[in-house]
Amino acid sequence: MKKLIASVLLCCASTVAFAQAAAPQGGNPQRMERMVQQLQTRFANANTTHDGKLTKDQAAAGMPMLARHFDEIDTQKAGYITLPQIEAFMQERGAAH
Repeated sequence: MKKLIASVLLCCASTVAFAQAAAPQGGNPQRMERMVQQLQTRFANANTTHDGKLTKDQAAAGMPMLARHFDEIDTQKAGYITLPQIEAFMQERGAAH
């Protein structure tokens, strides 16, 4: 199950990173949208307090791959991460690879 979650997260990362570039070149925007929606759904499910902020404990319980990169994503050292921060992290990682 952990491998599946990691694979989905990796796919989401790729989707977010390449969504703008691929869509005008004939990419599959519906597939990309589904991947982004999956990320949003998983974030919402992990965010048990429903405040739009994922703590390290919430990430560990619901999105373990994010928990492993939590400190890299939490650049402001606020003790939580948001969906836009996760998306920005994924875009950076996608652009770096």
